Amino acid sequence: MSKEKFERKKAHVNVGTIGHVDHGKTTLTAAITVHQAKKFGGEARAYDQI
Repeated sequence: MSKEKFERKKAHVNVGTIGHVDHGKTTLTAAITVHQAKKFGGEARAYDQI
């Protein structure tokens, strides 16, 4: 049996952060995650879960 065709129903975006150590990359990522979860729904991740 063949699998059903997968249909994307949500937009998919990969975001990378580049920067020196201790310059806030993880903090920025956590803030973006919280903002996006509040605006579009979904699950926000805590700082220590990223």
